[in-house]
Amino acid sequence: MVDFSKVRAIDFHTHAEESCGCHADDGYDELQSTMAKYFGAPWQHPPTIPETAAHYREMNIAAVIFPVDAERETGYRRYNNYEVAEACAKESDILIPFASIDPHKGKLGAREALDLVKNHGIQGFKFHPTMQGFYPNDRMAYDLYEAIAETGKPALFHTGQTGVGSGMKGGNGMRLKYSNPMYMDDLAVDFPDMPIILAHPSFPWQEEALSVATHKPNVYIDLSGWSPKYFPPILVRYANTLLKKKMLFGSDWPMIAPEKWLNAFDKAEFKDEVRPLILKQNAMRLLGVSDET
Repeated sequence: MVDFSKVRAIDFHTHAEESCGCHADDGYDELQSTMAKYFGAPWQHPPTIPETAAHYREMNIAAVIFPVDAERETGYRRYNNYEVAEACAKESDILIPFASIDPHKGKLGAREALDLVKNHGIQGFKFHPTMQGFYPNDRMAYDLYEAIAETGKPALFHTGQTGVGSGMKGGNGMRLKYSNPMYMDDLAVDFPDMPIILAHPSFPWQEEALSVATHKPNVYIDLSGWSPKYFPPILVRYANTLLKKKMLFGSDWPMIAPEKWLNAFDKAEFKDEVRPLILKQNAMRLLGVSDET
């Protein structure tokens, strides 16, 4: 288990990739290399889970890490959740494993979710509506949400524009409409005890995300995917005030390295008393490893 008293921060948004790096035969290799160019990432193939753990151990930062199950919509093979859990168990001093299940799997996906939490150490779940091709408030997904709510674990949803498919022909089939954070308002009503994280500054729907997080007690925002130097002023203002206990540090590794994000964060206009909340304390509370309220 992570010794949260010793790490300097918790990165709530990192991606897991298989040991082979990418799958050239199904198009995943091209997708990843195009995204790397979009973000200015310095690698040809994404780092593996052990490589990710080594980097975060060196930085003394704990990391929430997850795959994305979008094989039905995209044709890209998923990184099996059980393999991710096994790999993360070997790096449990620094990694916090989340799973990803396509909600179209219905009751089968719900059973997998329950098993992953009960028997394999999974601490939460990741959704990417644009990649998975669904509206988050589609009742089709509710069997899976009910299972997640039963576990008490958080569900993290991509929101806003995505670098996935950006610049590729037709956006590589990615439809931005699915990731409007306002759809999450329905989930917050229907699953009030399930912690929900809106991932990323939600361009072009930033005010919708702030509205939902302000109105619904179980909704949080992670600040991944953008350098803090590009954050809109209204996001920083809410992080410093009304939502100071609901904002989470996230990098979007391996597209953005945590040290690069933190360097920009140091220069951004966040209040001194808010910084430790964003970097660590809010995440500890959300993960259930802090007694603070």
